[in-house]
Amino acid sequence: MTQPTPSPLAVTQLLIDCSDGNQDAFNKLYPLVYEELRRLAHRYMSQERPGQTLQTTAVVHEAYLRLIDQKHVQWQNRAHFFAIASQMMRRILITHAQSHAYTKRTGGALKVSLDEAAILSQERASELVALDEALTSLTAIDPRRSQVVELRFFGGLSNEEIAEVLKISPNTVTRDWNVAKSWLYREMNKEQEDES
Repeated sequence: MTQPTPSPLAVTQLLIDCSDGNQDAFNKLYPLVYEELRRLAHRYMSQERPGQTLQTTAVVHEAYLRLIDQKHVQWQNRAHFFAIASQMMRRILITHAQSHAYTKRTGGALKVSLDEAAILSQERASELVALDEALTSLTAIDPRRSQVVELRFFGGLSNEEIAEVLKISPNTVTRDWNVAKSWLYREMNKEQEDES
């Protein structure tokens, strides 16, 4: 039986309580956001071999541990929380992807846990590293569009949620997404052509 979706106001109130250091709020928050965090992580894992539930869970747990370890974060609302969660998941996935790329380049055996080793295939790791590099370049020239990509691709946020987080209109989010997507596509293809 699936748990009913918590109201955004309930999550927002718990996040505010967490910002105030209320440990009980952290304990109540986790079950309310767990499924959504799992859905975000599963989105990335779905392109891998079937049956990767443990790895999805490992990403969720790592992201949540990093989230609750954040000091001095004044959580604004549910969308803000998931925006930060998407950044955490991006960092976790990119770190693992970079370790795979390092191993492939050097041929060296990098010590990683079983969970870490199974999270990303070599091909997917290379794609994520290329996306991260292109996104870093985009951040240098257009930080807002980069944030839109990160929130949508890594965070799975809707245009309305992204608009709320970035304090822009949903139409602006749509335009930013379309422009950024085209720019990233060209940038990533250019990098692949340079390597050939």
